[in-house]
Amino acid sequence: MRLSLFLATSLATGIVALGACGAPEPETTQTADAPVQTPNAPAPVLTRDQIEMAELTAPPVSGTGASPTPAAATPTASATGQEATPTPAQTPPDAALVRLQILLDRSAFSPGEIDGLPGSSTAKAVAAYREASSLGTGDQVDAALLQALSRADTAPVMRDYTLTQADVSGPFSPPPGSDLATQARLGTNFSNPLERMAERFHIAPALLQGLNPGVDFARAGQAIVVPAIMDAALPQVARIDVLKRENAVRAYDASGKLIAFYPATIGSSDNPSPSGTDLTVNGVAPEPDYLYDPSRLSYGPGGAKVTVPAGPNNPVGTVWIDLSRDTFGIHGTPDPSKVGKTASHGCVRLTNWDAEQLAAAVKPGVTVRFI
Repeated sequence: MRLSLFLATSLATGIVALGACGAPEPETTQTADAPVQTPNAPAPVLTRDQIEMAELTAPPVSGTGASPTPAAATPTASATGQEATPTPAQTPPDAALVRLQILLDRSAFSPGEIDGLPGSSTAKAVAAYREASSLGTGDQVDAALLQALSRADTAPVMRDYTLTQADVSGPFSPPPGSDLATQARLGTNFSNPLERMAERFHIAPALLQGLNPGVDFARAGQAIVVPAIMDAALPQVARIDVLKRENAVRAYDASGKLIAFYPATIGSSDNPSPSGTDLTVNGVAPEPDYLYDPSRLSYGPGGAKVTVPAGPNNPVGTVWIDLSRDTFGIHGTPDPSKVGKTASHGCVRLTNWDAEQLAAAVKPGVTVRFI
């Protein structure tokens, strides 16, 4: 069922409160057009076998702006890295890091987009997994961490997929921009089949394209290689911690065990997220509409109310977790590459797939702490 997000109204009516958040990012990355297949396609940036057989004894997860060092160069490495997304010429994706990110994604300790590149989201996911697994503190990728990941998950990390007619048929919409009225008129669907497939498999479009050079993502029947994600359901969540300094969300079960970690975009200096440990979940709205009401928001150019229809590129993504503080929630995003890297307008922004996983495991009354 599709629910609309309107201000200061009730979940009981099928309409939930929308906070001072969800506005378009200052700059939105537009997904490139899908490549046209050519008879002499270049070699993939990585092969399936390279990723499956990558030695996880020392993945190159630290970054200084130069190309990563080979996987066997050091016995341990830090998962911290440069925040800006490098171009392939600066830092090519690394097979061991792709494998590590997929294993983290499948464990519910999300690195955000799977891109094979170093970054703070992967570092934070590593640190959270270490904590939950009693492996100590810090983001070091050492033998104990890798053994724990490998013991817990022995399935292949890559798989084959064949594009279907439904995948390539649309409907598609132009990439979202800053003009909500235009987006409301033109729609909030994926921009093209490449973007749709990238979101389905939690992977950066550039890496998906690099793994499948020459593939025409707009043509059904094309065979591609993708991450073997699992989208496993979480146990029931009893508490959510929104860590503002860490730009992260952590979920705990009733015993206090950390069961999930997600990188997040949390508030801004102009529109900070709330503080306090007394918030709760009111309810969940899948596939929400987004209402921009300038009389209720402290940002934006003003103007008329605009209702943007539901869709994956809606300003609040594919799901809204409504909180007890009026007009605030946890929600998805049209641009997963920016999660944890840019400001939001007060609310908590996750990738669509992370928000959906969390939303499926919460009920009204779950404690939410902003700390």
